[in-house]
Amino acid sequence: MLLKNEREEVIEYGKKMILDGLTKGTGGNISVLNCEKNLMAITPSGIDYLKLCPEDIVIIDVETGKIVDGDKVPSSESDMHRIFYKYRKDIKAVVHTHSKYATALSCTNQKLPAVHYLLAVAGVDVPCAEYATYGTVKLAKNAFKAMEGTKAVLLSNHGMITGGETLAEAYNITENVEFCCELYSISKTMGEPQILPKEEMEQMIERFKNYGKRTEEHEEI
Repeated sequence: MLLKNEREEVIEYGKKMILDGLTKGTGGNISVLNCEKNLMAITPSGIDYLKLCPEDIVIIDVETGKIVDGDKVPSSESDMHRIFYKYRKDIKAVVHTHSKYATALSCTNQKLPAVHYLLAVAGVDVPCAEYATYGTVKLAKNAFKAMEGTKAVLLSNHGMITGGETLAEAYNITENVEFCCELYSISKTMGEPQILPKEEMEQMIERFKNYGKRTEEHEEI
């Protein structure tokens, strides 16, 4: 089977996306890139994530956009995944969700500011892309343009899309952006949230590069 490992990984995270409440029904989509073959494995359109099997995952040529393997209809947002694989060398996996708080914020056409340091997994902040009809090249181009320099973007009146070096990273970014959207929404009901300065967020981005890694540097307490 072509890209067997990638198909299985897409299914694993598709199920996780539903169980974690990051999308509803068959909404949203997930893909992963095989750099060696320049092929992407992406979820099909309109099939329950919990019922997916490897044969349902569609394999698409990144350069041409043509289906290489699979008899299912690929996600309507396949171009929005493909554009990142064509032009962003730091993105090899993409997660698109309709999570509650990120989608709600996208309906205000506002960016997500640095309300919490965890947002640094995506960047200094998360911009909001200009609205376009779902499944169109226009939406793909809007998302790509807005996500320059970050690994997440809100899609106006639609949802969110994230990218990473791995599917695990892209999914982690999705979870943290949704969490920060929730914090931002709640804190706005209490008053005006204090936004972390750009310098602090840039420092957090650097610190996260070594997160979980052993270092010999110790600051005197």
